[in-house]
Formats: sequence, structure tokens, C-alpha cells
Amino acid sequence: LKMEEYAREPCPWRIVDDCGGAFSMGTIGGGIFQAVKGFRNAPMGVSHRLRGSMLAIKTRAPQLGGSFAIWGGLFSMIDCSMVKLRGKEDPWNSITSGALTGAILATRNGPLAMAGSAAVGGVLLALIEGAGILLTRFASTQFPNGPQFADDPSQLQTPTAFGDYRQQYQ
Repeated sequence: LKMEEYAREPCPWRIVDDCGGAFSMGTIGGGIFQAVKGFRNAPMGVSHRLRGSMLAIKTRAPQLGGSFAIWGGLFSMIDCSMVKLRGKEDPWNSITSGALTGAILATRNGPLAMAGSAAVGGVLLALIEGAGILLTRFASTQFPNGPQFADDPSQLQTPTAFGDYRQQYQ
């Protein structure tokens, strides 16, 4: 795809958009997960369990949202850099961005962890991109041709007040 044909936000706004979307996803998903975890780990009794659930949500959901936001922001920055360097928008940018994001976020744990995280990030994004391509191809085979339009507007029938009703039942 050429960059002009791509239907996403331009790169500076894409980074902010993806960072905010990742924060929201992490906060909501983390809130649901922590609600269940807090409920299960609290002492017996409904009031204790609800209180434990709320405490877990308030404590961990914003942290998870922040972690997701860092991942999303870094991924988008690398993706935008790849688009600028390569001059085109394709699945390889996302796959490379996933691998580099995984490696950068694992830097503190050493080169072995960086390599493992890069592999996981690259494979995960390759699976996501591959699934997207397959779904697009599957959807395009379901509807191979768009609506057929007459080439010459003068060939069209003029509509009547009753449409085709009178022609069918005369």
C-alpha cells in the first residue's frame, strides 16, 4: 500500500491515539481481571469479597493501563519510524515494530531476554497481521463484485410513483 492510500491517522497523531487506546484497553481489561482476582483472594463473605475486588481494581488496573500505554506508544513510534524509513506501509513494519518493541522493553533483563521478547513480539504481530490478511481475503471472496451500475444513465428506466408494482401485477 502506498502511504497516501492508507486510512489511518498521520504518524504524530497515530502515536497518541495508539497510546491512549492501549491505556484504555489495559485499564479496562486489567480492571476486569483484577476484579475477579480480588474477589477470589478476599476473605469469605460478600462484603469482604466486593471490597477486595474494588481494592484490587484501584491498585492494579491503572498500573496495567500504564504498561499497555508504554507498549502501545513505543510500538507506534517504531512503526512510524519504519514507515518513514521504508516509505511504505505494509505488514513488515508492524512485525518489525513488534519485535523491536519486545526487545527494547526487555533491555534491562539482558541480551537473552531481549532476543526472546523480540521473537515473541515479532511472532505475535506476524500472527495478527496474517489473520488480518486472511480475513480481508476471505471477505473479498464473499463479495467479488461491487454493485453493478449501468454505464449510460439514459438506459435506466424512469421510476414511477408505484415503482415496479404495477408492472408485475398487470
